Amino acid sequence: MTQIKVTYIDHMGSDLSVVNAARVSFGKKSQFEGRVGGPNVLSERDTKLVKYLAKHKHISPFGHAFASFHIKAPIFVARQLVKHKFLRWNEISRRYVDDEPEFYTPDVWRGRSVDKKQGSSNTPVEFLRMQGFGEQSVNDGVFKHQMHSLDLYRDMIGAGVAPEQARMVLPQSTMTEWYWSGSLDAFADMCRLRCKEDTQYESRLVADQVSTIMQDLYPVSWSALMGETE
Repeated sequence: MTQIKVTYIDHMGSDLSVVNAARVSFGKKSQFEGRVGGPNVLSERDTKLVKYLAKHKHISPFGHAFASFHIKAPIFVARQLVKHKFLRWNEISRRYVDDEPEFYTPDVWRGRSVDKKQGSSNTPVEFLRMQGFGEQSVNDGVFKHQMHSLDLYRDMIGAGVAPEQARMVLPQSTMTEWYWSGSLDAFADMCRLRCKEDTQYESRLVADQVSTIMQDLYPVSWSALMGETE
C-alpha cells in the first residue's frame, strides 16, 4: 500500500541562529557559540531568550532558520496543505509527467461526523451498495474506481491525448509529491494547525512527521513555538 511520507532534504541554521538573530538588535552575540555540544546545546540564558521570543510573539528571529522536505501524499491532502502560503511549494506536474500513477487507500474508512459539517467520526464504514454491483466492501469499490480511471488514463495517453488533459480523469486519491521549504516559524504555524486532533487524519500524518523532524533539528525553538515549554 502506498504510504504518506515526509523525507528530510536539507536545513539551514540552528537554535543558536535564532538566539543571535535576536541579540543582534543590541549589537550582541551569544558567548556560547562554538562550544562543545553543538549549536543546539544552548546556555540557560539563551534558552530563556528563545522561550521569551515565542511566548511574546517576537517571531522574526525564527525566520533565520530554514528546512526543506520532500512530501509524498494523495492529491486531496496536498490541496489542503498548499494553503499555507508562507511555505514554498514545487510540485510534480502531470502536464509533463505521464508515468504510471500511484493511488492511496486508507487503512480505515471513517464515518461522517454527525455533529459537524466537516470532519469524520471514529465509526468505520466497511460496506457500500454500488449500482449494478450490489453490496461490496468500500475497498473493493474504490479499487474498481481507481483501476477504471487508470485504464482510461492509459488509453488516453496511448491515443495521443496531451497529459495536461488526460490527467483530469485521475481521482483525488492519486499520489502527488512536492518540495516544501520554509522558515522555522512558517512550519510551526502549519503544524500548530495541522497537528490538532480535529485536523483531517491524512493531513495530520504529514504535519506530525514534519514536527518530529523539526523537533530534532531545532529542539529548543520548536518546543517553544509549539507551546511545549513554559
